[in-house]
Amino acid sequence: MVNSTLVVTLYINPMTGNDNNTGSRLSPFKSLTRALKVSKIPTIIHLEAGTYSAASGEMFPLIIPKGAIVVGKEANKGAEIVISGSGEYQSPSFGIQNITLLLLDNASLLGVTVTNPSTKGTGIWIESAAPTLAHNTLRDCGREGVFSTGTAKPAILDNIFVQNTASGLVMAGHSQGEVLRNLFERNPLGIALSDFATPTIANNKLSENRTAIALSRNAQPVIRQNLITKNTQGGLFVNGNAIPDLGNTQDSADNIFSDNSEFDLYNATTQKLISVGNQLNPSLIKGLCELIPANEVAVNTSLFEAPTESLSQKLAAPVELDAHWAKPFIQALMSMNLTHCFADGNYQPDKPMSRAQYASLVTIAFNPFPKISAPDFTDVPKDFWAYNAIQIAASGGFVGGFSDRTFRPDQNVQRLQVIVSLVNGLGLPPANSDILEVYSDRHTIPDYARKAVATATQQKIIVNYPDPNQLSPLRLATRAEVAAMVYQALVAIGRTSAIKSVYVGLHSRT
Repeated sequence: MVNSTLVVTLYINPMTGNDNNTGSRLSPFKSLTRALKVSKIPTIIHLEAGTYSAASGEMFPLIIPKGAIVVGKEANKGAEIVISGSGEYQSPSFGIQNITLLLLDNASLLGVTVTNPSTKGTGIWIESAAPTLAHNTLRDCGREGVFSTGTAKPAILDNIFVQNTASGLVMAGHSQGEVLRNLFERNPLGIALSDFATPTIANNKLSENRTAIALSRNAQPVIRQNLITKNTQGGLFVNGNAIPDLGNTQDSADNIFSDNSEFDLYNATTQKLISVGNQLNPSLIKGLCELIPANEVAVNTSLFEAPTESLSQKLAAPVELDAHWAKPFIQALMSMNLTHCFADGNYQPDKPMSRAQYASLVTIAFNPFPKISAPDFTDVPKDFWAYNAIQIAASGGFVGGFSDRTFRPDQNVQRLQVIVSLVNGLGLPPANSDILEVYSDRHTIPDYARKAVATATQQKIIVNYPDPNQLSPLRLATRAEVAAMVYQALVAIGRTSAIKSVYVGLHSRT
């Protein structure tokens, strides 16, 4: 006796089909939405040329179930078969998202073009699933082409990622899987890896992006035999605690970096990276890196020190923290090794903090992954000490510029700016403004910021010294206040435990 699995084959034609048809080759459906409702058993769905959108009857997001194979035209990467639209999806990892398609476990999407025109829209979302995504085009999405998170383990093969607003591919959470033989072109970030992502990235071409590959938090990808060329800023950027596998003496990586504008490899961490068998321009390496020729033990290596001035150098002379009200917060951040600016005790807690210093602090503390494309601020040249931090903080939604396209890096931050920044950057859910009644000076909160202040109040991010009920939103923030609120934001997202302080939380007014 032979075991067999019944497979249903359906046909879709958005031009000549009708959703009242049978879905056969001669009687095709009009919409993919209709086909996805027909059967829960394994299904092959053939898409004819045309645009699949709300206008043609699609209801977004489209959910491709387990066992389903959606097939367009693989030979031309789906150039004539366009799925375009956006709908809300409640991600267990990241909350409500605007996505075009959700791929469930072992689903396959082959030979289509996917675009999400919505602001902050994602083309394909993969959440703790292991689908196959092959021979497609991901283009012109409002945020990124593909987002993978949770315990996802996708196979992302032979696709084109082009002209997406923030990134071609983002992998977060504990994503694994394979990213093979894809083309990433003209995206601000070709590939962005965050959290604990550990995919294999091999045989891809990354060209004419701003930065080809950006790693943050604890990402540890294996990077092999990629061509990383002609990127307008650089090739591989490594931040946070990320450690890419760039080869070893038993396994040469063989990546080729060529004609990148500012850097081939930028190691912004304090840990030395080992590169074995990669073609790199030594003059375009920033940070600690040891170069080892293919199949050789470490000889004739080069060590490159990061050229940019650290935040601790930008801050002034040491000061004792004994008896200072913010000492527990500052010491806690030191023990978490989340910022370098406390390392030698020179934080000067009662002085104001510049916008450049603030951008550096939130970049180090939160390692934000990119949400939007960071603008090129007219007053932040590329050789400015905080240029990369400002770009990362801006693309992560923590900081923004002014209407004249300036960032004003030397201007000091207000308390209100810090509060709004943390709420927006972390994407915290809004709270009811009634909670603002606790503040004696609530009338000084601008209308545009009331929701953000209410949210930060509810989340216990706001720290008020010396009067817990005096918000003083327009006063310049001291470095102590910034440190305390950054720490409280880490508490709010579950990264650390709360510190008891009379200056934190809601206090009834008498």
